[in-house]
Amino acid sequence: MKLKYLSHSAFQITTENGKVILIDPFLDGNPNSPVKSKDVKADYIVVTHAHGDHLGDAFNIAKHSKTTFICVNELANYCKEKGFNAHNMHIGGQHSFDFGTVKFTIAHHGSQTPDNKYAGEPAGVILSIEGKNIYHTGDTGLFYDMKLIGEMNPIDYMLLPIGDNFTMGITDAVKAVELANPKVCIPMHYNTFPVIEADPEEFKQKIEAAGQKCYVMKFGEEIII
Repeated sequence: MKLKYLSHSAFQITTENGKVILIDPFLDGNPNSPVKSKDVKADYIVVTHAHGDHLGDAFNIAKHSKTTFICVNELANYCKEKGFNAHNMHIGGQHSFDFGTVKFTIAHHGSQTPDNKYAGEPAGVILSIEGKNIYHTGDTGLFYDMKLIGEMNPIDYMLLPIGDNFTMGITDAVKAVELANPKVCIPMHYNTFPVIEADPEEFKQKIEAAGQKCYVMKFGEEIII
């Protein structure tokens, strides 16, 4: 399985059998994205919440792919209203797909579509694929139940924000890693806009000083996990 970082909170997962799953594909208006929506196809798009830098270019991508959206109930209904296929889920629920399982977790943030419609609760998501658990926290502040999430779903890779202002900053993100206790953490949601500038190497140093492992992915980098 391959994990590719498309910058901000956007990731692409490619399974061994060729399924492509995108998470929060904000690309065209993203100055750090190495690709544009026209260059990307996906079998599934997971959207953690409806803000423009997360729902992003999902609709543009789905127009030229046979894509199924996976998101919380209200946001899934919104995708259906726009003419797309969607699988409705909600926080705490888990469902099996042909690539693995998806489970949504809480996230402390907001969720409203670019055209100002209510889109349900924001979420994090755990994807269990090919024996690995990948926890994408979505946009969130620090919360103690991250410890429970890690205890019940041993995390191999934790993708979490460090940009502050709208989400956790570095200090809170370090604590989040301590609570969830993943094998590896990967920072995201930083340096897209001036207000969320942060140094991922500072985060990495603090994580490693705490005895845990961090990998800073370059924008556009793909790794095998």
